[in-house]
Amino acid sequence: MIKIFTDGACLGNPGPGGWAALIKYPDQNQWQKIVGAEMATTNNRMELTAAIKAMENVRNDHLDASKDTIAEVPIIIHSDSQYLVKGMNLWIKDWQKRGWKTAGKKSVQNIDLWQKLLELSQGLSPRPQFAWVRGHEGNPKNEEVDRLAKKAAEGAEHTSYTQPL
Repeated sequence: MIKIFTDGACLGNPGPGGWAALIKYPDQNQWQKIVGAEMATTNNRMELTAAIKAMENVRNDHLDASKDTIAEVPIIIHSDSQYLVKGMNLWIKDWQKRGWKTAGKKSVQNIDLWQKLLELSQGLSPRPQFAWVRGHEGNPKNEEVDRLAKKAAEGAEHTSYTQPL
């Protein structure tokens, strides 16, 4: 199983934002860390961006070019963002059926990012799972991505690399 923890942060909303993800592949003993930032964004956009960047990383690292799929490796994305988790687990199918409208007939916010995340999830078997983890409750990986996303938003860290955590 590929395990992923993601988080997004924003200094002001909108304001400078950061995102972070930790990725653990089943054949590796260490977690890969990816981090990035944007100058003017929102917290929800950073939450979605963290999941998108993690999925792009997984697809780039584990894509079976002959089949254009990832070889049946389950993926679980842990996030403290109910917006991300409920969006992918509950709301997205109805949004699609309604032409990317909410139940209140308003346009879905951050549609570009939802569509990108959906695109990255397609063709994967099994479909990626999105699991909610309570933030600031002592989960070491959730605490780490929270810290990294905040540092990225502050402009302190914008690099991606692999290290044991």
